[in-house]
Formats: sequence, structure tokens, C-alpha cells
Amino acid sequence: MEEEGRGAVATVKSILVYPIKSCRGLSLSQAPISSTGFRWDRQWLVVNPKGRAYTQRVEPKLALVQVELPNEAFSVDWQPNKHSYLVIRGPGMDVLKVPLSKSAEKVEGVSVWEWSGSAVDEGAAAAQWFSNYLGKPSRLVRFNDASEVRNVDPNYVRGYKVMFCDGYPFLLLSQGSLNALNALLKEPLPANRFRPKKLLLIIIIALIKIALGRSILVDGCEPFSEDLWTEIKINKSTFQGVKLCSRCKVPTINQETAVGGSEPTETLMSFRSDRVLRSAKKNPWEGNEKSIKVGDPVFVLKMVSSAADAAA
Repeated sequence: MEEEGRGAVATVKSILVYPIKSCRGLSLSQAPISSTGFRWDRQWLVVNPKGRAYTQRVEPKLALVQVELPNEAFSVDWQPNKHSYLVIRGPGMDVLKVPLSKSAEKVEGVSVWEWSGSAVDEGAAAAQWFSNYLGKPSRLVRFNDASEVRNVDPNYVRGYKVMFCDGYPFLLLSQGSLNALNALLKEPLPANRFRPKKLLLIIIIALIKIALGRSILVDGCEPFSEDLWTEIKINKSTFQGVKLCSRCKVPTINQETAVGGSEPTETLMSFRSDRVLRSAKKNPWEGNEKSIKVGDPVFVLKMVSSAADAAA
């Protein structure tokens, strides 16, 4: 049974957007919301010659690739011009500038997990840059939102779409949950180990299992309380908790060195192991506000009584 909550239970502490899948993210004070999540999030993807996605799971060096967008790119309704670039930096590499407004060639057969479709190729210079950096043939592509639609898992929600993120547009994590995990680790981990992925405009809340990918970090609530949230409100936007986020390999990769290890998976398995939880289909995101910002209060409108009742 769901319960209604009153009063703010947490505050938005940080917002992260990852323009290139598996590369470093951008910490923002405010981020505009689009139909696929935060604007610019996972719009680009590095692929092999067959169009298959490269991620940190197999290419951990991507963790060291830094990206930059114009500051005004995160203003509501901003549009790029001929002087607007995605700027890319990597250890030992020259700076790469990818025009945001340049018309590029469409390529077919780009794939992320179960999805396959067309994308926009960002050209020879970007391909050479990533090929040199990774030491293998690579290309940089951009989601072709003019003709492609990538829907979220219909087993949990219908009618919503993403670009190149793994499954859902947003992922929410609480500082309390991270603190609780760190108390059990020999070496505490920063929040950037848990990259954003699962929220939906519509939030896939209940994130720590623990998840790869954090787009919204909140503070002020009890550890793992976000497991129970099925509906929350931030600013004027209402988000539905869709499902718990599954663990993957990326949180074990140090985002400053690109070196992998066994934690936090080993410790998480001791007290946050995966279980078969009941599914619960949710309704879509609602709200007129086009952005959320750091400092916004988080109100829990509905919640379940235990993690066993949360969709998994």
C-alpha cells in the first residue's frame, strides 16, 4: 500500500549531465528538462567499426575523457550557432572541438543494448581522436532525434523515450545512502562512481541497489529511504518511481584513474543483493517547470512500506 508524504524530506544537492556516454559528466547548478531527460545527456556515443557502443565496462579509459559545453547551453530554449562546440579533452591528446550546429553524415547500424538505429556521424577528426585515444578504430556519433525513437522498457512504463543512456533518463541517489555504504568500505567512494541512468521523467528512484549513474544527488533523507519513494516532487515537476536500478561494473572503476577494482560491488552484495521484487507500472512525468536546480526541495508524495514492495 502506498502512503502519502508531507513536507520536504531532502534537497537537491547536485545535478550531473553526461553528454558523451561513459565519459565524464558536467556538474550543474541548474539543468533544463527535455522529453528524453536532462538536455544534452547521453546525446553522443563512441562506437566501434560495427556501430556497437563502447562503454567503461570494456573501455575504462573513457572515464578520463572530459567534455565541455557552452555555459548558455543549459539555459532553457537556447539553440547552438556556428560558434558553438562540444569540447573534448583527454590525457595526452589535443583538444577536439565538435560543432554543435554542423550537419553531419547519417550512419546506420548504431546499437546500444537491444536498440539499433541510425545516428549522426561527427566526422573524421572526431573518429581519429577517439581511435588514437583508445588505440582501436572508433567513431563519435550523435543520437539522430530527427528520425529515431528509443523507448524505455515497456514492462515498467510506456510512452517515454531516451537517447543513449542504458535504460531511463534520470537516476536519483541520496547522500545518506552513499554515506551508509562508505561507512562499510575500507576506502570511501565519491558520488561520481554512481553515474546517472535510471529515472524517467518519471524517476527511477530507489537507486541504490547501488546503481551506475547519478543525475540527481539529494541530501537530508535517511539512508536508502529513496528505495521507497514512488512519487516525488521537485520544483514544479512530479516524478514517478519506476524501478530499482540494477548494479553493473562501472561503479568499480575509479573515475580519476580508470582503474577497476572489486568495490563497491563486493560490499554491496553483502547487504544490498539483488532480489526478485514486485513490478509496478507507473504513469508519466507531469509538470510545467522546464528545469530543476541545486537547492530545490524534494517532496515525497507517495511511497511504499518496504524495499520488497518496490519494482526491481
